Amino acid sequence: AEKNLILEEKITVLQQQNEELRARIEQNTVITRQLSEENANLQEYVEKEVEEKKRLSRTNEELLWKLQGGEAVSPVKSPPASSTSFYRCSSGNSSPAKVRTVRR
Repeated sequence: AEKNLILEEKITVLQQQNEELRARIEQNTVITRQLSEENANLQEYVEKEVEEKKRLSRTNEELLWKLQGGEAVSPVKSPPASSTSFYRCSSGNSSPAKVRTVRR
């Protein structure tokens, strides 16, 4: 009878621990879902930013091409060609590290 009481107490303690672990698993599952959702949203945001960067890069390249070809849209009279400086991308990439100033 005494052994049964000790075993019943152990069973009760183990059941409580089991319930606590189940609650922690449930809480971790909820947090995992939230983090997965946030990660998906951040990935979507990054993809949109990358597309915007590409678009801006293409626009920049187009404007540089127009500037090189003398097709500037500005209504302001530009200085003589010998003193005009503009930025040209040396590798086709608009990365700031690859941009250099060139005199015409």
